[in-house]
Amino acid sequence: MKMVSNQHYSMGVMHSVLSLLFCVQFGLSFSVAGHENTCDANGSVYYVGEWYFLESDHCTQCECTTEGSSCARTECTSLPAACIHVSHYPTDCCPRCEKIGCEYRGVVYELGQNFQPNECEQCTCDSDGIARCLVADCAPPPCVNPIYTKGKCCPECPEGPNCYVDSTRSQVIPGGEPLWVDSCTKCRCHDSGDAGYWEGNRLATCSRVRNCTSGETSQKN
Repeated sequence: MKMVSNQHYSMGVMHSVLSLLFCVQFGLSFSVAGHENTCDANGSVYYVGEWYFLESDHCTQCECTTEGSSCARTECTSLPAACIHVSHYPTDCCPRCEKIGCEYRGVVYELGQNFQPNECEQCTCDSDGIARCLVADCAPPPCVNPIYTKGKCCPECPEGPNCYVDSTRSQVIPGGEPLWVDSCTKCRCHDSGDAGYWEGNRLATCSRVRNCTSGETSQKN
């Protein structure tokens, strides 16, 4: 009876050892409770429902499913044309636009920046990346010899309003009061007090004394 008991005991121990070896040898084919499938990637194990990026390609994102890894590659969108600062992070798929500005005539300005590309324009770089400008509307100068000063948009008349006596443009007289240009001819330039004084008319309005010759002396009043 004792030998039989030992025999049964030995057989029981052997059965337990074989079962343990079987589990160790084929344990990878069994799943942990609550996780029926796993995916191997990046040297790691991911469970069903987990998302991850491939370390070999940061543009490829995968999901672990019951059928295995399901992957798709991310397509990078184009950066804004006026992006003035681009960063490339090693762990990112696509470059990042860190700062947007406005491009105007080949020059990039920061958002909110006021700038003056020339003497006649005042511009602002708006938050939508568009430069909006106001252009000065200069009135025609009331003189025939205006000057343009650096840093100023509109021309100026340092000598005041004036005009040509006639179409020969050989003589210039000041605007305002009538002026005898010779012994027989009195002319007057428009000035800023006249309505529509400078609507393209750069010639004086003149009157000539009847039957007068340049050698005669005329009363000038």
